Amino acid sequence: MFTGDPGFEVVGEAGDGAEALALAANLTPDVVLMDLRMPGMDGVTAIGRLARSGSAAKVLVLTTYDTDADVLPAIEAGATGYLLKDAPREELVRAVRAA
Repeated sequence: MFTGDPGFEVVGEAGDGAEALALAANLTPDVVLMDLRMPGMDGVTAIGRLARSGSAAKVLVLTTYDTDADVLPAIEAGATGYLLKDAPREELVRAVRAA
């Protein structure tokens, strides 16, 4: 969604939480879009570790789950906010810019 948009530079893409942490440490992104359900390390664990690492990256959760039981732990771990995966492109772009 962001590739080719002149206002954004996609610097990395990870398949799980551990890979996301490694990439964030090396690439120092401004914003990380994080899924909650991933193989290996889940999103909530990755968000918490990213926050504790001192990273300045803002984390937006991008998920299909919208219950408090799913989203609240991510916010408590350090996520800035969340969006549903079926959100319109304009809403996602606006959220990333706001973060």
